[in-house]
Amino acid sequence: MSAGDLSKLVEKKEVSPVEIIDAHLARIEATEPVLNSFITLLAEESRTAARQAEKDIQAGRYKGPLHGIPVGLKDLYNTAGVRTTSGSKIFDNFIPEEDCTVAAKFHQAGAILLGKLNMHQFAYGPTGENPDYGHMHNPWDPDRVTGGSSGGSGSAAAAGQCTITTGSDTGGSIRIPAALCGIVGLKPTYGLVSRWGLTALSWSLDHPGPMVRTVEDAAITMNVIAGHDPKDVASAKVEIPDYTTALTGDVKGLRIGMPKEYFDAPLDPQVRKAVLDAISLLESMGAEVKEVSFPMFEQSQAISSTVLMAEATAYHRDLLEKDGHQLYEPVRQRLQAGLFISAADYLRAQQARTLLDQEGRRLLDDVDLLAGPTEPVTAPEILAARVMAGEQEIGVVGALTQYTRPYNINGFPAISVPCGFSDTGLPIGLQLAGKPFDELTVLRAAHAYEQATDWHTRRPPL
Repeated sequence: MSAGDLSKLVEKKEVSPVEIIDAHLARIEATEPVLNSFITLLAEESRTAARQAEKDIQAGRYKGPLHGIPVGLKDLYNTAGVRTTSGSKIFDNFIPEEDCTVAAKFHQAGAILLGKLNMHQFAYGPTGENPDYGHMHNPWDPDRVTGGSSGGSGSAAAAGQCTITTGSDTGGSIRIPAALCGIVGLKPTYGLVSRWGLTALSWSLDHPGPMVRTVEDAAITMNVIAGHDPKDVASAKVEIPDYTTALTGDVKGLRIGMPKEYFDAPLDPQVRKAVLDAISLLESMGAEVKEVSFPMFEQSQAISSTVLMAEATAYHRDLLEKDGHQLYEPVRQRLQAGLFISAADYLRAQQARTLLDQEGRRLLDDVDLLAGPTEPVTAPEILAARVMAGEQEIGVVGALTQYTRPYNINGFPAISVPCGFSDTGLPIGLQLAGKPFDELTVLRAAHAYEQATDWHTRRPPL
């Protein structure tokens, strides 16, 4: 059940938080041996919180739509009194003294923390592989990746282990597992959701956000976690709307651009068809669709890689020097590669980033949204190094970040919403991106599409 549906029952006192938590813990017990979504499960703590929530609600102290609703946090969100590993045994015993801002906001809203979710080590990878706590497994096919780095969040939401989960998105780490696991993942505008108390990967590219089963749940979650935070130097001072007002089901008059470069890039034919069918459906519902050109798209991988490697290595350099031998080998290699990014390289990448940002803003002067695939392929097999995208074999890392990285570079809001399945039963995602701080339009289009289809209602065979 979605958070939106559950919250209505909780408010009416037709279902209790205790019943909700017990049901989710039973689901975790049944599916966790297959999925490996959690690093830390808070079974007894969540039951205690549920009993308190039930007392508060019965006493008339209902806090809102997330009161009594189970939440799972990616394990780089600091949680007071609960270990935060960032996906590495190096921090197996690190217990923060203070909640990160997002965790504190969930607590204030009455949400119940079920546990901390598995992730690619230090968020430095798009697959969801982790030798320290075990690889994450896709609920639709356990031999395939969840996507990363927020892999446990993707599998937990898709399999019904958690109603709401969170991710962090540096090059696609919310949207990649959302697409590959068949859920909704929203990367908000840079600065809209506080990064304070999250382990950084690349401070100018990191975006926290929700990973959920419906667009309504994304809107409900954003109502809680969005907003200015003086503790985060990049936090934006903007007015926060009620994001649920976007859920009208209407796209009449919305202008949607299809960057031709997205469809010229390596792309699985089944993904191409599903995405084009989704865009055609939006057009039939009243949206105005036209082809546009986004030439800087082709430079986005190089720009993002340079910025990310330089910032990640700067942030983790002490760790690399002291504990590098304990790192997952691909993560260690990426951090070492960052040592060779010169100041001139970094500055040139930032200059190119400005050009990409300007091009994106120019495009969105003429249209309201940009639409295309979230991923060029469905979920690859675990530990695969290369994957076929149509007739071309490409590296998995490059493939999975192909369409997501541009919106980390410019910070624009972008959502992945389910839009179909392959012949082998693997989910496919549609990505919609909008103007900075125009999450309302992104949510409006995603919700309208979602409500006109049944992809979001399908559940993995677990």
